[in-house]
Amino acid sequence: MKKCIYLLGLVITVTALSCQKDFLQRDVGIQTDLEQVFKDPLQASRFGDFSYTFSINDYGRLSGYKGMTSQFTDESISNNAQIEVATMNSGQLLEGGASDVTGIYSQMYRGIRNANIMLKLMDTTPWTPEYNPTYIRGEQLYLRAYFYFELLRRFGGVVILTEALDFTEAATDKARSTYEETLALILKDLEEAIPLLPLTNADWPNPAAQANRATGAAAMALKARVLLLDASPLKNPSNDLAKWEKAAAASKDIIDLGKYSLETNYANVLTMANSTEYIRIWPRGGRSFIGTYLSDFLIPTSMGGAQSNLSPVQNHVDLYEMKNGKPITDPTSGYDPQNPYLNRDPRFYVNILYNNVTWQGRAIQTWQSEPNAQGVVTYGTDHGTALNVTKTSYYLKRLWPEASRSGSTASALLNYVFYRYAEVLINYAEATNEASGPTTEVYNAVNAIRKRAGMPDLPEGLTQEEMRARIRNERAIEFAFEDMRWWDILRWKQGAAIVAQPMNAMKVIKNTNGTFSYSVMELPTYRKVFNDNMYLYPIPRAEMNKTSGALKQNPGWE
Repeated sequence: MKKCIYLLGLVITVTALSCQKDFLQRDVGIQTDLEQVFKDPLQASRFGDFSYTFSINDYGRLSGYKGMTSQFTDESISNNAQIEVATMNSGQLLEGGASDVTGIYSQMYRGIRNANIMLKLMDTTPWTPEYNPTYIRGEQLYLRAYFYFELLRRFGGVVILTEALDFTEAATDKARSTYEETLALILKDLEEAIPLLPLTNADWPNPAAQANRATGAAAMALKARVLLLDASPLKNPSNDLAKWEKAAAASKDIIDLGKYSLETNYANVLTMANSTEYIRIWPRGGRSFIGTYLSDFLIPTSMGGAQSNLSPVQNHVDLYEMKNGKPITDPTSGYDPQNPYLNRDPRFYVNILYNNVTWQGRAIQTWQSEPNAQGVVTYGTDHGTALNVTKTSYYLKRLWPEASRSGSTASALLNYVFYRYAEVLINYAEATNEASGPTTEVYNAVNAIRKRAGMPDLPEGLTQEEMRARIRNERAIEFAFEDMRWWDILRWKQGAAIVAQPMNAMKVIKNTNGTFSYSVMELPTYRKVFNDNMYLYPIPRAEMNKTSGALKQNPGWE
């Protein structure tokens, strides 16, 4: 299968079709252009390729690219009170078309529209032997399911469109389908897509170059994720065990393929051009320093960045166990509050930058002095009172390749991962534990992830409730800053318990003898709100303004 290369004429045609302001309607006269496109197998196939461009494809996305959902959770805060984050954390939602919160609505529907057109018109194309229309149909079905799932987990049931509307039809007068109806369409598309697709990327001549392509395994991974959402407390308040069993079986089907395994080193999980752990990724090579979310969003001015808008919080740091596998709250764990970063889970050192750790050739300095006789406080190079420095004494290492530094032209690979094998294992463990308790299979799946990280096995004899807590903690650590935590918190219905808690920081005092003293402090200014209506996003106001009443808003957002 060829790579996604777009002809200028096709880009113009598709942009006019898919990126117009009213994305659920079609301009008069576009049909002639489409008929010409689908008479040519090359242009028709590239039209199908264009569906991929509506995928979510990076971690920093709010307001274009400056942000990530970790700031809505107990993973991090926004140092400079970025407006999209501040409104969400106050229990509101910004009505801005560029944000990940509301802009995703139009983005996913544009993708759905492109896929619908492809599915409708591809049978009119005189395909030649070098094309595989069976595969093309499968990938469009998978992508449509993917787009609808991103809508489902944000908005619940949505308007279902399985073909592009004629320009004479009023899309805004269509009612939303139920959650169950939307779920059924997603699962139907995936079941139809799986046998039409190559099983894995390894079936391609150049697997790394096709890492973003739909495969049967990618469709299976999405199916497992969909069923896990459906089985979780948010969507399964009666705790129907049959739903958990279905979710477990979907993940087990991927395990039984025998095609995937964990990457040897956790530190390399996001940085490999090709890996047996990848099920679907968006390859993101060439992360340079200038003009990326790295310099504009993650990297502090002390390291040459424009700002640092994100700081991991103590709440997240406290989730990392000691190297011996005991939580830091265990009196026998060996945790020393005055040496808090010693002997922690090895993933901590991959994910977090902390005071006095060496990074890019020097020690990170997030300390401050005690006030002198005149009340003046001295700050370390990477700390202070300015907006764009850490408020927690931490910086995010996981998504900041060390090669990306001020004054360097070096670039680094950092992929966006849709699904990786570790998620399959932890999904299987969670669903199986909920269905059957902490069986041997549950232990094996979780322990495989822990072993790769350099952590000991879980203790034997855990109850179902204890295993649930360990699995949830394992997900928080293993997938830190991978755009997973927020969705886990929502589906577990733990917003108030996790998000609406005090956000804590580490206060680091540099003593006159050069040693450091550590104390945890609360950040009342950064406390987050979580109300029950926040388990679903509101339908964007721009869409509600178009309706004559058929489109109904989610409860609590009216």
